[in-house]
Amino acid sequence: MLNALRPRASVQRGGALVRVMIATALFVAVAAVAWHYFGPVTVTAAPPSRGPAVEAVYGSGIVEPEVMVALGPKVSGRLQELAVDEGDTVRKGAVLARLDSRDLAATVVEWESRVRFGEVEFRRVEELYRRRLAAETDRDRARNELATATAARDRVREQLAEMTLRAPEDGVILRRDGEIGQLQRPGDILFWFSCCGGLRVSAEIDEEDIPAVAPGQRVLIAADAFPNRVFEGTVHEITPKGDPVARSFRVRIALPADTPLRVGMTADCNIVVAERNDALRVPATAIAGDKLWVVRDGRLAEQPATLGAGRDGLVEIRAGLAADDLVVSTLRDGLRPGRRARIQSGDKP
Repeated sequence: MLNALRPRASVQRGGALVRVMIATALFVAVAAVAWHYFGPVTVTAAPPSRGPAVEAVYGSGIVEPEVMVALGPKVSGRLQELAVDEGDTVRKGAVLARLDSRDLAATVVEWESRVRFGEVEFRRVEELYRRRLAAETDRDRARNELATATAARDRVREQLAEMTLRAPEDGVILRRDGEIGQLQRPGDILFWFSCCGGLRVSAEIDEEDIPAVAPGQRVLIAADAFPNRVFEGTVHEITPKGDPVARSFRVRIALPADTPLRVGMTADCNIVVAERNDALRVPATAIAGDKLWVVRDGRLAEQPATLGAGRDGLVEIRAGLAADDLVVSTLRDGLRPGRRARIQSGDKP
């Protein structure tokens, strides 16, 4: 009876085996965790490269002419003729538009007739005065009437001439407004006219960046109309007063005479404020805030660095890195100071 209550030997051996298996599994798990946290980590690392680094200030802008003039009538009248179109090149004095001048032309004819009559009358009275047959007051009155008629005729002639709008200089018609038959008044704009200069870009630059911008700096310009090209310009001037609402300053960028850019195009501008030809550079993927991971004597080290300009996936390192340091090019989990590193060679950036 007592023997029946005792565990069989096979059962005892099975329990021991289970305990051994559990202990083994725990050991393997602990070893795996220890290896994960304390074993060597595989990283891709390579020394930094040397090459050009460009530090630039960005701004967006619009292509515009250096000189743009608004042209419109100085007198009122209905638009009778538009002689030029947008994009036309014109010479100084060329007719751009005419207002209906029929009434004014009739007025000129009337005053010219009055002037001719006044001239005849003045000569007649002058002759009578010379013969002492007319008083001096008669002669003065005839002279004044002639002068009044002449002045009135000249004013109307000027008004008639102003009914024809002419180009003030050699230039290009940028924009044309107005339709035949519309009533035009002084102050209305019929044409935007460019003369006496080439094209430029007016770009808005953030007030925080403007201290680094100066006339003469090189500018790299991209436009949506030319997706695969980069144009160059030069900072020409900086407006002395900024926009307090937009918190920006306007920078005018001169373009070369043969630029294919056109008035009104948008432009992305990068003003080159510093350029170094032999800078240390690392991949942008190696940057962790303002620090890098490097491998020294087979172990990882966290290295503070001063970052510079970035371009084409590379970032300049201004300070904190030696040319022979092995830089971890791609960050991953498990990077800790002092941990052993197994280096997987990477291409030098």
